Amino acid sequence: MRMPLPVLIISVVLFFVLFFGIGFLLNMLFRSSWIMVIIFPIIAIFIVNGAKLIQYFRDPGTVFGQMGGKFSALQSADIIILASGLAGAILAGFIIKLLRNKGYQMF
Repeated sequence: MRMPLPVLIISVVLFFVLFFGIGFLLNMLFRSSWIMVIIFPIIAIFIVNGAKLIQYFRDPGTVFGQMGGKFSALQSADIIILASGLAGAILAGFIIKLLRNKGYQMF
């Protein structure tokens, strides 16, 4: 099913702002510049795969086996939305690093 263009634009903006905001806060709290970029692939796996966390421990072979098929079945709109979230996390890392270099101390 095709995603309408307004829905795609709103989703891209929401994911960008969401991951930028969460990334900025985590980078500020943990005094790291790239914490959200490191955590993002784990979040993307949970979003795409849809398996519960306990299933990764109870039946890892099945869950990780299904993961490849689910990632290959992503539509281009889904990839664009996830990429915008990654871009927001990366930008949060650059901004926090820039602010620290300018002398702002956060927490």
